[in-house]
Formats: sequence, structure tokens, C-alpha cells
Amino acid sequence: MVEKMNVESFNLDHTKVKAPYVRLVGVTKGSNGDVIHKYDLRFKQPNKEHMEMPALHSLEHLMAENIRNHHDTVVDIGPMGCQTGFYLTVINHDNYDEILDTLEKTLNDVLVADEVPACNEVQCGWAASHSLEGAKELAQQMLDKRNEWKDVF
Repeated sequence: MVEKMNVESFNLDHTKVKAPYVRLVGVTKGSNGDVIHKYDLRFKQPNKEHMEMPALHSLEHLMAENIRNHHDTVVDIGPMGCQTGFYLTVINHDNYDEILDTLEKTLNDVLVADEVPACNEVQCGWAASHSLEGAKELAQQMLDKRNEWKDVF
């Protein structure tokens, strides 16, 4: 038996999941009553495919900027080091279907974007590593499988 680890995704059998999907990873309750919900937004099949960094980087910028236009409880959205998805955290909001709708709206924003926000040396730590077209391809691939997002396994 494998020892249970502190990081939720390290306890997930990555050979059993079926990307793309959106999965509730965990719920954390704060001492003042706030509740954080963390979601695994899996774009690519683990250990079979991954997002190339320039496209992933641009998609991160576009989603981080645009998701807050559709949902006011977003704490953060950031990429996974394995380059297969993103983590989304929201505060005091537990409606899974609304999260799916928010992601869909955000990805549609990516499709019509004419530039990557904050894609310069002042606002970005690696401004040379971006691909708007790559980000649009990733967004379209995810949207094309919208009806599969609830199916994790």
C-alpha cells in the first residue's frame, strides 16, 4: 500500500483519469468561516500529452485576466508543473456547474483575444515565451470536449 501524501494530487492515480475534466480537489475551511474550493482543470492526459510552455504561458495570462470578469470569487488560477492543466481556487463558492460555465466563458474569451495580456518584460517574468495562437488552440481543444468535463474516470 502506498503511503498517503500531503498533496492531494500525489494520491490520485494519474493512470486512471481521463482528460479533459474539471475535478474538485479539496475544500479548506478557514478559522473565520471562509471556505476555499480548489479545482483541477485538466486539459491533457497525464503522462501521454502535455501543453507546450509558450501556449500554456499565454493561456495562463489570458485565463487569469479574463476569468475574473465572469466570477468574483476567484482567488487564483495557475498552471500545473506537469503542463497538463491548471488549478483554480475560489472562495465561498461551491457551485460546480457555475465553475464549469465560468471556465467555458473564459475559454471563449481566449478564442477572440487579439493579444496576450501583460506580455512584456515589465509585467511578465518570461515575456519571450508566449504563443497566442497556441493558447487559442488549447482553449478550442478544451471547449470541443465540454460535454466530457464532468467525467474524471
